[in-house]
Amino acid sequence: MLRRAWQNAMIGLARSRGLTRFVQASRVGSALARRYIAGATPEAALARATRLDDERSIRGSLFCLGEYVSDLATVEATVAGQRSIVALLAASPLDLHLSVDPTQIGQMLDPALARRNAFAVAEAIAAAPQDAPRVRAMMIDMEDQSFTDPTIALHDALRAAGLPVALTLQAYLRRTEADLVRQIDRGAHVRLVKGAFVAGAATSFTRRAEIKANSRRLIDLMLSRRAREAGFYPSIATHDDALQRYAAERAAANGWPDDAWEIEMLLGVRDPLAASLAASGRRVRLYLPFGRDWWPYAIRRIGENPANATLLARSLIAR
Repeated sequence: MLRRAWQNAMIGLARSRGLTRFVQASRVGSALARRYIAGATPEAALARATRLDDERSIRGSLFCLGEYVSDLATVEATVAGQRSIVALLAASPLDLHLSVDPTQIGQMLDPALARRNAFAVAEAIAAAPQDAPRVRAMMIDMEDQSFTDPTIALHDALRAAGLPVALTLQAYLRRTEADLVRQIDRGAHVRLVKGAFVAGAATSFTRRAEIKANSRRLIDLMLSRRAREAGFYPSIATHDDALQRYAAERAAANGWPDDAWEIEMLLGVRDPLAASLAASGRRVRLYLPFGRDWWPYAIRRIGENPANATLLARSLIAR
């Protein structure tokens, strides 16, 4: 109950336009941006990704900030930002994903618009030069459960067209096991996340222990021999080192090469752990948001980790 109230409060702060303008103009608020955001522009984000790869052998998943977009101008600006990153990939040797929320490319306005934009971005990624060591894809993010079915349908349409696309599934939803089995059988690329949303017990696991137990069940499926033989590519997105160790154990037990699966984490959340995993030879990817409208994203990270409330307080009281 307290967790849900805290998250709902953070969502309210994220959606306040006045507060967004205030905090993003705050000098102290910029501390949040430096921690969680890879840069204000596509060029800055790519430079951050390059440093992570050069210095720590950590790969990137770039995300052009903006979600739950309800006006056409913002959709067009967001898609332009995504296309800018893809254009930069042509001259980059990096192994990168581009994460895309369906709502930021038009899903709330017109599903047909979102589909056209998704195909345009995925086709641009496919057209960029790709060498064997690169794993480049449009990673479709999963939002709240009202978008689950259209998001999976969008992914499946892109994949059926032979485009480089991957899908995010959420461990807190009860339906995810069935959704995951279908993607495994198709040899898809899936990123498993805990899920940052709150839903009722009829459709979701509501207690932390339940979500962790379901995460282990889903990891068992993702790193099974059956999945490996189907050509499935697993990405385990978690900051829980116990789940990371569990995934490594299952991968080793079922004959997965180290370069055939990966762990993904968020920039600014347990960065030393990410560096340690990469140094040990684990394949690690960091989620790297970029853009000037960073407050809604940063406050969601605060919502997931109340321990960071001090950063929030400083952002709200100082300029």
